[in-house]
Parts: sequence; C-alpha cells; structure tokens
Amino acid sequence: MRRLAQLAQQPSRRIIGLMSGTSLDGLDVALCRLHGHGTATRLELEHFATVPYNEDVRRRIRQVFAHDQVSLEYLTLLNPWLGRLHADMVLACLREWQVPPTAVDLIASHGQTIFHAPAHQHRHPEFEGLNATLQLGDADHLAVATGIITLSDFRQKHVAAGGEGAPLAVYGDYLLLSSPTEERLLLNLGGIANFTYLPRAGAATTAAFSTDTGPGNTLLDATVRAHLPHRSYDEDGRLAAAGQAHPALLAALLDHPFFGAELPKTTGPELFGPTYLHAAQAQTITLALPLPDLLATLVELSATGVARAAHQAFGPRPELAVYVSGGGAHNPTLLAALQRRLPACHFASTETLGVLPDAKEAILFALLANETVAGTPISLGAGRQRIPAVRLGKISFPD
Repeated sequence: MRRLAQLAQQPSRRIIGLMSGTSLDGLDVALCRLHGHGTATRLELEHFATVPYNEDVRRRIRQVFAHDQVSLEYLTLLNPWLGRLHADMVLACLREWQVPPTAVDLIASHGQTIFHAPAHQHRHPEFEGLNATLQLGDADHLAVATGIITLSDFRQKHVAAGGEGAPLAVYGDYLLLSSPTEERLLLNLGGIANFTYLPRAGAATTAAFSTDTGPGNTLLDATVRAHLPHRSYDEDGRLAAAGQAHPALLAALLDHPFFGAELPKTTGPELFGPTYLHAAQAQTITLALPLPDLLATLVELSATGVARAAHQAFGPRPELAVYVSGGGAHNPTLLAALQRRLPACHFASTETLGVLPDAKEAILFALLANETVAGTPISLGAGRQRIPAVRLGKISFPD
C-alpha cells in the first residue's frame, strides 16, 4: 500500500495498457507516460505493439468464447494460462524496447472477454435485471511473472455500480480527447462498434455518454474465416467492395430489437454471431449468397447500426466531427458506407488527435489505471446514460 501511495504522489506514472478484443487478433501493448490526472492528464505514448495471437491461442480461447456451455475445468485452466501468456508478451515487448520491468509503475490489463451478458440480452429469468461480464487472464499471474503491480477486472466495478460493464471508453475519451471548440464522436470499430459523444470541453459532463451500436468487424471476420480458412479478415474491405449488398438480407438482419433499443446499450458476439447470421440467411433464402455480396451486406449492417444510433441520439442529420479507431478504421469500404449513412459528418482517424487508432483501447486502460491510483472519480452522463463515479480495477501485487 505504501507503494501505491507513493505512485499517487508522483508527478507522472509509467503504465502499460493491455487490450485484447473480441476479434482475437492479439494483445495490444501500450507503454504510456501519464502526467497528472483528471482533466489535467497529459499522455505520452512511448511504445506500442500488437503481439499477434497464433492459431493455437485463438483455438484455445474459442473453446469458451461466447458459448452458452463450456468445460468448467477448461475455463479454470485458461484463466491463469492467459495471464502467464500476457505476461510473457509484455516482457518480450519490454526487452525489445530496452525498458526494464523495474522502470514500469503499473500494468493495466483488460483481459480477454469470454462472455458479455447484459440484462437485456441473457435468457435467465432467475437473474432478471442482473448485468454480467467475464474477462480471463488472471492478473495475479501477470503481476508475479512481470514483477509489476497490475490492475485488472475494470468492467466489474462498472457493473456493480449499475452499469453494463461496457463501453468504458467514455472515461478515457473525456479525459484525453475533449475539445473546447467542437463536439466529437469517438467511434471505435472493433469487433463490436461503439461510440462516445463528447460535448465541447467546459460543457456539463452530464451530456457525455457512450454506447454500443451493433456489430463492427465481428461478423465480417467470422464470415471470412468460415469461407476462407487461410484468411482471418477482408483486407482493406476488397472482397466487400466487389459485392452488392442484398436488401432483403440486410432488412432481416436489422429486424432485431437491439437496433431500436434505447441508448445507451451494450452487446457482444454472443448475440451478433454466426447463429444470428444463419437465421437471417435462412429466412431470406440467401444461404448460397456469394461471399462478396454477403460481406457487402455485413458492411452495410455495421454502418447502419452506427448511423441508427447516431440518429437516435442526435436527430436525422447529425453534423459531428467523427474520429475513428479500431480495426475497422483500416477498412475503406466500411468507412465509405459510414460516410454515405452520415453524410453531414466529417470523418477522420483518431491519429489526427495524436492517438494511434490501433492503440486507443490499450491507452484507455492505462488512463483508467492512472485514475484509480491517482485520480478522483468523476461522474459522466445523466439518467440511463449516467456513468457512475467509481474507481475501476482490482489491484494485484507481485509479492
């Protein structure tokens, strides 16, 4: 505890943020120097890398990922195994960057989401009204293996305080990317798409909020893997660009209560997975649809989900500065679909704000760890959009 008190008093802290998303691409590792805390936070990204998961790692995670029923023994073993794997990846990055572990103050580990079960989505009446989410990658193993104090399980406190455990981006986005001159929409096109709305800096914090919008890349990537096992995604959206969206299939996919549900809302691949897609294809007799047309339809689904949420929040023709991050930021076909759906918005990468789009989520967890250790909890949003003022993250010591 003395060490935590010392860290809180330092003018800056060196924190590694870790993120592994639902796309299962690999582990994002962001070494950040954070000066101050709260709205005075200043961040320097010293190093960043995505350490790819090999097929064996993906296979192990998929054994339990988004499945209603799994082996409890396998799940129990996977938790420490992932913690040690992430520790090895962190130590390998530090060696490459020539940074000794003793020069790092904290690790902020998101872990690997295995299942997300908000109350509106799970089918268990005996747990009515209960939100839940589960991330694996035990932080005690990470802390012991690296020798670095580790914060983890950020989503659990959010759930305990009345939230759904996601999206958490609003905290970091508000601290790091608010602007005194423009309203901003921070759009993350990960496996699941989500955005954070930031009013102009100085406006009431009650206006800020964050929400999921539906599938981002999760169905696109799963469809590519199912048809082309040697590929994990549609590079640059080229296959989708060669196809034509199927109107009846798109309508069937959008005919789901999630898209009309009140904001904010969360979801995951548990809902927007292959079963959901197969049912819509069977309904519209499109099971034999060529791959490019299927991907073109899924691109329109992702773009329409974002646009519908924007229309719900900001009216029929929102005019906002939209800054994009996540894997979808590299998909020009998806970005073009978004521009068609939101013609009055101006789209740019978060890189124009000084934040690498691939590093943004890992940076977010470094920010959350910094606030947990050195900051003062702030409340954002109001009503259903209220983000509780809580310290996020459980603390694991290396000894």
